[in-house]
Amino acid sequence: MANFLAKAFGFDPQQHSVRTEIFAGLTTFLTMAYILAVNPGIFSALDMPGGAVFTATALAAIVGTLVMALYAKKPFALAPGMGLNAFFVFTVCLGMGKPWTFALTAVLIEGIVFVILTVTKVRSWLVNALPGTLKKAIGAGIGLFIAFIGLQNAGIIVNNDATLVGLGHITEGTALLGIIGLFITAGLVMAKVRGGILWGILITSIIGLFIKDPATGAAITSLPKSVVSLPASIDPIFCKFEWSSILSWDMLAVVFTFLFIDMFDTMGTIIGVHQGAGIINKGNEEIPGVEKMFLADSIATIAGACFGTSTTTTYVESASGVGEGGRTGLTAFSVAVFFGLALFLSPIFLAIPSAATAPALIIVGVMMMPSIKTIHWDDYAKAIPAFVTIIMMPLAYSISDGILLGVISYVVCHAVAGRFKDISITMWILAALFVCKYIFI
Repeated sequence: MANFLAKAFGFDPQQHSVRTEIFAGLTTFLTMAYILAVNPGIFSALDMPGGAVFTATALAAIVGTLVMALYAKKPFALAPGMGLNAFFVFTVCLGMGKPWTFALTAVLIEGIVFVILTVTKVRSWLVNALPGTLKKAIGAGIGLFIAFIGLQNAGIIVNNDATLVGLGHITEGTALLGIIGLFITAGLVMAKVRGGILWGILITSIIGLFIKDPATGAAITSLPKSVVSLPASIDPIFCKFEWSSILSWDMLAVVFTFLFIDMFDTMGTIIGVHQGAGIINKGNEEIPGVEKMFLADSIATIAGACFGTSTTTTYVESASGVGEGGRTGLTAFSVAVFFGLALFLSPIFLAIPSAATAPALIIVGVMMMPSIKTIHWDDYAKAIPAFVTIIMMPLAYSISDGILLGVISYVVCHAVAGRFKDISITMWILAALFVCKYIFI
């Protein structure tokens, strides 16, 4: 048994405990299981079947996490990424007017390209080329972006024609439920209740049974007709690719945009996970085993596209499992098993309103902020690029734009300050490419 665990998951019985690894896996699952409720809600804007999206989300998480467990042997879990799913739905489909089959085809192609880039070590080269200041800022920026999405989903922050955004009607409806849920979830997290985020979602959903939507007069939460059911078929969205458009200029533009966004979204998430877990080589800021993690991520993206969901990526909530002692692939394997069990509880997750999941997004945003405390804010050549990276993610509604603008500002600020020695050749090249991206794309 010990030999099997060692070969399969990198488990060392002298350093690791099976019980600890499994419990760490449960902790990670409980902190990230909200994606099972959030993803179908986001894709509902495209009229995609909620049950099918739920199943596709779980299957993508299972496949990606199993590859991470068995190949990379890391205690990190994967699932369709927040931010990436928003880009898929709100930018490519609703913004550009493309059908979801078109967007799925783009995800498949960029997943294949990422496998090539990973095998050739281009992706790990880019990660290691980023200065530590930007790496720390990326995690915080993603946190703000995710929190902003949560505030929007709850109706706490709404559109305002005069000021772009404004405060919603926070004393009624979904906004009120979101605020109540935020305090409940915050209390559970502060009390260090295991799975506090998931418990917060469930409790908030129950409270939603007693709060009415002013627009419809109906309760915000509707009771599911059953608790346990067989997983919904993914046939309506399985491998629904639009091959007729594969050679079009529109496809090329979307794939190229996905490449930029996914490249730096995934990079940012992996850096954020490792920053939160403290698993980065302090001397050179390099991430151990990054090539295998990227390959697991790339394979998961391809699988997710086939199942019918957006890009699958490593979750920052994995740090919670690492904090519980998870250190090997057995932790990730446990997460995959729990996602498999969740497949049969779809009625519960699909009945959860977006106002109940919004607090989870806000709390996750808070969890991603600590990395900024070690940024040298008194050194403006470092502080300004870090701030640009952080603030532009939510304001531009784009993780990739935050990273790209952060890289450009890093090079410009250091060049203006005459600190050319702090600018690597790679950073010069990246900045030039990103400037061209904004000019010509």
